[in-house]
Amino acid sequence: MSEEPDLFSYMEELNKEEAEKESPLAARMRPKTLDDVVGQDHIIGKDKLLYRAIKADKLSSLIFYGPPGTGKTTLAKVIANTTKAEFRQINATIAGKKDMEEVVEQAKSDRKLKSVRTILFIDEIHRFNKGQQDYLLPFVEDGTIILIGATTENPYFEVNGALISRSNIFELKPLDHDAIVTIIKRAVYDSEKGMGAMNGDITDDALEFLAEQSDGDARRVLNAIELGILTTKPSEDGKIRITIDVAAECIQKRVVRFDKTGDNHYDTISAFIKSMRGSDPDAAVYYLAKMLYAGESVTFIARRMMICASEDVGNADPNALNVAVNASLAAERVGMPEAQIILAQAAAYIATAPKSNAAVNAIFEATDAVKKYGDLAIPNHLKDAHYKGAAKLGHGDGYKYSHDYKNHYCRQQYLPYELTGTEFYRPGSLGYEEKIKEHMAKIKKEAD
Repeated sequence: MSEEPDLFSYMEELNKEEAEKESPLAARMRPKTLDDVVGQDHIIGKDKLLYRAIKADKLSSLIFYGPPGTGKTTLAKVIANTTKAEFRQINATIAGKKDMEEVVEQAKSDRKLKSVRTILFIDEIHRFNKGQQDYLLPFVEDGTIILIGATTENPYFEVNGALISRSNIFELKPLDHDAIVTIIKRAVYDSEKGMGAMNGDITDDALEFLAEQSDGDARRVLNAIELGILTTKPSEDGKIRITIDVAAECIQKRVVRFDKTGDNHYDTISAFIKSMRGSDPDAAVYYLAKMLYAGESVTFIARRMMICASEDVGNADPNALNVAVNASLAAERVGMPEAQIILAQAAAYIATAPKSNAAVNAIFEATDAVKKYGDLAIPNHLKDAHYKGAAKLGHGDGYKYSHDYKNHYCRQQYLPYELTGTEFYRPGSLGYEEKIKEHMAKIKKEAD
């Protein structure tokens, strides 16, 4: 005898489907399977540990750490759809110890009676205080629950050290340009979960604009697309089209004409560099702000600042290169929007530093000499005397060890003899180079 259909189950499933249709676009577009996830290849590429662990349903406790909209909750949901374990979810902003106690008691029961593991996903885990985090420890330790925590804060500062030591930490990064473009296209044209059923469309410049302005946050750009489609009238061809003006309005950002492959891109970075070279910190910070606002790569900007610190400041202030390098490392580690503060500090420092291009002239003139004279012989006394047979050839004979002399300097031939007396590096008269020039004149005079 066949079982009668369960009307209540049927209605529950129907209501669930209707609720999904009415849910925000960002929720509807959330991937269900691991292979549908876009981006984060550094942790869920097919050869990576996390990908293999999810596929094999062999997870240990995890903490996902990264900016909003990078896929922390998405990965947890994918795990929920993949695992044979019981999956429970709580949000630390509203949950308390009682909620955790209920999960733990149910987990103990499932483990004992059904031999089923329980995965507990805690969103915003950094919001739990020390006592709440401590409560979880013994149950993570004995395997009653497998913890998956998600946090926008550095877990090494915000999460209990004991939980950290029992978990694998995975850092999610802002989604790159290509990943955001893929997500936008799915959202606009997918007829089942996206806006395709409403005849959604997007122009190429609007697509690029949203990708650049997303700051790697998928949720932000999906919300903009949904708002754009729902509030825009169809055009004559029946399409509800997101233009760049619609996109700018929906993401609340003014369009800055800044084609990253066009003239404006090169003109702006040129103005930025020339402003720092010209000792105008106001203009330098303005062009920096323009590039960042338009979505220019932080890495690209930082790289050009390092070049400027060496090319245009040089040894007039050797610390400028240190500032630029440290700014590059810090900006990459911190990410936007805070990285703009770090880059602004470095740009202002480079712009106001004393300037010298003596090192640039030195390397260019030395390169010209190499091209002109070819492979000139190294003076014999400078050659290595340690390898086999070198001493018999007279290598190293007559070399004067500088530290044995006053001021750690003595006169001897360092350049090839054909270039005797040639000067490539000529220190300027500003900043530290003035001290270099004075120092070199002093030790040479006292060596005579």
